[in-house]
Amino acid sequence: MGMDDIRPIAERFLFDGRFHTAERYGNGHINETYLVRTIVEDGSTRRYILQKINHHVFRHPVRLMQNMVAVSDHIRTRVAATGADASRSLVTVVPTVEGASFTQHEDGTFWRAQVFIEGTLCIDQVEDVRHLYEAGKAFGNFQRLLEDFPAECLHETIPDFHNTPVRLRVFERAVAEDAVGRVASIAEDVRFLRERSGDASRLVDLMGQGRLPLRVTHNDTKLNNVLFDSASGEAICVVDLDTVMPGLSLYDFGDAIRFAANTAVEDEPDLDRVGLDFPMFEHFTRGYLETAGPVLTEEEIRQLCFSARLITYELALRFLSDHIAGDPYFRIHRPNHNLDRARCQMRLLLEMERHEAEMEASVRRILAETGQAR
Repeated sequence: MGMDDIRPIAERFLFDGRFHTAERYGNGHINETYLVRTIVEDGSTRRYILQKINHHVFRHPVRLMQNMVAVSDHIRTRVAATGADASRSLVTVVPTVEGASFTQHEDGTFWRAQVFIEGTLCIDQVEDVRHLYEAGKAFGNFQRLLEDFPAECLHETIPDFHNTPVRLRVFERAVAEDAVGRVASIAEDVRFLRERSGDASRLVDLMGQGRLPLRVTHNDTKLNNVLFDSASGEAICVVDLDTVMPGLSLYDFGDAIRFAANTAVEDEPDLDRVGLDFPMFEHFTRGYLETAGPVLTEEEIRQLCFSARLITYELALRFLSDHIAGDPYFRIHRPNHNLDRARCQMRLLLEMERHEAEMEASVRRILAETGQAR
């Protein structure tokens, strides 16, 4: 879309000043994002993020925005109570001129706006172990700030997103149907995942038994969903709240470790390069426990390392299911791309199993060093 197309949409929001420019921003693959500049009376500029919500991925944009506003408002209240600058500690939604959190264009698309947080940067790849430590603190702080939020009040924007038993059933159905005749060639991969199916329901069962609390979860705990202060390098806040919904804190921790502590990229075809980066695991875990540790239950602490294994297993199920079904969900860029992704996760899972005792010992040591021994 050109600036002439963006301008009438931008002018639906209560931006400070008058519209000046708009340009494409960031490298996200789901929502369409623009950086809008306005000019205020003294001639200075303000910057805002304007996004077209991908309603093919997020089929209930209204519910998504209700979640986002409720969580943001709660965090703002908690941060303000400490005397800290709330404007740099959370995503600030800009209302429309009618006071709504989003607007719907004549073509049926949904748009929202946020204040651009100045003096920050986004990091896609770990360049320093401190980045992971700070990211761990940010996601842990997100959990701490929302410990008293009634998670059951949130909408489940993507049903069964981290329901591993459901993912397992989808996998078994894909194997049974064998839509494009690929199962025979990957029998060893299917066997590997089936051998570990007994653990698929552990966290769901513990939650059903009341042993794990329902919490607000972010569900996309990648490094680039944390904003860092460009001067100090400290994590400022967690962004991209599209997937915020009710869940388990362990889902966020497990997925963060799966992503951050892999020595290779997620689709690495050379499995000899795939492994568990233990220093990365420790740095993220230390940051996370420093902030979230005081609000986590003993059962949550006990299942931390298992959660990394489970979410890795879950993603392997999803990638292999998609490969078997003919790649309808995850976009591929080469033949057998989803098979490579699945095998990368399976190798990482194997490494986690081999180092499980070390991971558990590390968690207990960090708790002791931070005065949280259980």
